[in-house]
Amino acid sequence: MQNAALAALGLGEEWSYEAIDVAPEDFEARVRAMAGEGFAGANVTVPHKEAALALADVSSEVAREIGATNTLVFADGRVDAHNTDAGGLIATLPGSPRARRALVLGAGGAARAAIWALSASGTVVDVSGVDVWNRTRARADAVYAELGRYVELGGAPVESLRQDSYGIIVNTTAVGLHGEDPFAHLPLDRSGFDAEQVVVDMVYGDAPSPLLAAAESAGATTVDGLEILVQQGALSLRIWTGREAPLDVMRTAAYSLGNS
Repeated sequence: MQNAALAALGLGEEWSYEAIDVAPEDFEARVRAMAGEGFAGANVTVPHKEAALALADVSSEVAREIGATNTLVFADGRVDAHNTDAGGLIATLPGSPRARRALVLGAGGAARAAIWALSASGTVVDVSGVDVWNRTRARADAVYAELGRYVELGGAPVESLRQDSYGIIVNTTAVGLHGEDPFAHLPLDRSGFDAEQVVVDMVYGDAPSPLLAAAESAGATTVDGLEILVQQGALSLRIWTGREAPLDVMRTAAYSLGNS
């Protein structure tokens, strides 16, 4: 996706994008070495988003408030941290059909971005509060308490919930990534969606996830993880290059990969 965008911008001869696997214990040393190896920046994914923010020399206000970063810039010997996950999610959300609560499933870096995005003023959606669920309640409590310093959450960490009370449901967990049945692991009922909900699943693959398939069958508006990937990737590309990203090119490349 990023290489297709770089080629479309005429930067393909100078820039390239590659994947690097790194273990948590090696993460900081690997990131510190990248600037000297010619890297202009990096995207960061699970499980490194919070660690990346901790090692950054400079961080954006949004990244600090969220408590996680997915985009690093290497310049003048510094590591600068940004967060485009929140902006990517906001860009994909339609206006909420009616003001109801939002539910975020998970408590990692992506969940932090989603909670912040849904709670931030000026968001395109209309929610009366954001509730957080995580398999480990203590993590949900901690994330909620920390983000509450920056945004008006108007909700709570929850253990039991009424699925039909939420206008927006965002799954930021990895449940379903390896074929798991999301309804066996998440506090959701397959038949519990309705046509006035917006359901977002960060998990993506070569077909709509079982979570989104169930939501679509009830008439809900759905957003898949590939579209969020495209939107956050476009924001990252703009940070690195200073150029507007070719969204159509990136979307075509991403969906081609997702369907391969």
